[in-house]
Amino acid sequence: MPDNNPLGEAFNKLNSALEKLEKSVEARVAREAVLGDAEAEVQRMGADRTRLAESLDCAQERAQQLEHVNKEVSRRLVDAMESIRGVVEQKQI
Repeated sequence: MPDNNPLGEAFNKLNSALEKLEKSVEARVAREAVLGDAEAEVQRMGADRTRLAESLDCAQERAQQLEHVNKEVSRRLVDAMESIRGVVEQKQI
């Protein structure tokens, strides 16, 4: 026997609407959780990028220092070899 009771129909519609609302809320919460995870990952990647950029800057500075020291050592070696060559030439005369 069909339920022609308007209150029963309203109750059924309300239950149906509540179920749809619950499913929508669950889907929204799930999407936000995924977005939250993605945001956290982006923040971690940003922090890693910053750390790596600082490390790269330090490495570049160190490389420049080593290049300067290398040039200075080369210059001193050339000076030393010229001095030695001069002493050897004087001894041969």
